[in-house]
Amino acid sequence: MNPNMNRRRFVQTAAGAGLAFCTPAILSAAEGPKSGKVYRTALIGTGWWGMNILREAIQAGHSKVVAMCDVDQNQLKPTVAEVTKLCGDAPKPYEDFREMLDEAKPEIVIVGTPDHWHALNTIAAIEAGAHVYVEKPISHTIYEGRAMVQAARAHDRVVQVGTHRRVSPHNISGMEFLKSGKAGKIGMVRAFVHYAGGPGEPTPDSDPPPGLNWDLWCGPAPWRPFNKGLHPRGFRRFLDYANGQLGDWGIHWMDQILWWTEEKYPKSVSSVGGRFIKQDNTDVPDTQSVIFQFDSFTAEWEHRWYAANNAEKHNVGVYFYGTNGTFHLGWQDGWTFYPSSRGQSEIHEPPQLNKPDDQNIRDLWADFLNAIQTGRRPVCDIEIGHRSTNMSLLGMLSLKIGRSVQWDGQQEVIVGDDAANGLLRREYRSPWVYPKTT
Repeated sequence: MNPNMNRRRFVQTAAGAGLAFCTPAILSAAEGPKSGKVYRTALIGTGWWGMNILREAIQAGHSKVVAMCDVDQNQLKPTVAEVTKLCGDAPKPYEDFREMLDEAKPEIVIVGTPDHWHALNTIAAIEAGAHVYVEKPISHTIYEGRAMVQAARAHDRVVQVGTHRRVSPHNISGMEFLKSGKAGKIGMVRAFVHYAGGPGEPTPDSDPPPGLNWDLWCGPAPWRPFNKGLHPRGFRRFLDYANGQLGDWGIHWMDQILWWTEEKYPKSVSSVGGRFIKQDNTDVPDTQSVIFQFDSFTAEWEHRWYAANNAEKHNVGVYFYGTNGTFHLGWQDGWTFYPSSRGQSEIHEPPQLNKPDDQNIRDLWADFLNAIQTGRRPVCDIEIGHRSTNMSLLGMLSLKIGRSVQWDGQQEVIVGDDAANGLLRREYRSPWVYPKTT
């Protein structure tokens, strides 16, 4: 059987399992690992989303959890106990990922850390011989992502990125609808996230709680005083450690755009926005618009953290504007096609999502295991994740520098703009060393 299996058949089979464990029958349908194959598995970053991934790995039945790593003992200790209760494994806890990789020698590593750690964690795990499942966005700067791709290829490791919408049943069928031409010729795409919110108020800095190694949490990024608004789960609203809403939610929708088009990258990017409402101590834009110019269409991104969007039917997703109508690809609302001709009915497909948090990690993990076993590239390969991450990072780069940029995606350089090219990487805080690229 062709290892590049029919993804829709696989996802429909896996989705039919509901909340059950990934049984051998489902893995067989997905050409999964041979019966009885168990991988020494480790998790770096034991917070909310890292544990979502690890629970699915445990349910899949092909992992022995040998180690868990976190700089915050307040997260690490209870999650180690949870894993032992879930499956009987007794993973060894670690504070430093380097020590964990050296001692535990995992075959699979899950990277669920804040964004500014993704590159160093992933590259170190690859160099230690492990296959990696890394959360999106893959990197904080573009050249970190390039180094991650090069490491995966140099060491022939499977690296899956957590853009799980690529295996979501309604996303797959939506792509089939779009690529079949049923929406007509598409000239514009608009991705967006509109959530309610208000100005907020500053959260004062404080001493880190006992059990948190704050210096190691900051790692290669600039050190700043601990703040409860930053950790846990608030880091994506601070630019030293993430890239705001575009680098968080945005990458999912940038990935959907690149999945749909045959073009691999935009040729120019222009962004405007700012902090017009927020009065707290975060520093990401509360309002942002980005225009990505491709050869055959224009893509837009917009977000705001206020006012929601009661004027439209959807507050998150992507609109594809075609000559036959408008297609909305969403999340919890599935997809809907609004035909432009009068008298034609709307077409709708509901979502099939897993709990908690309405995600499809289970299906993506099954694909990851299958890719390891067969030696093929996974559905959300690191290079795919790199290109999708780049779109988000270029949007933020344009906003930071205050002008549009011309992007040579083949060479991964900004044309004729030395200052902008300087933002494709950043200096690391000592003793951490920025990863090398060739």
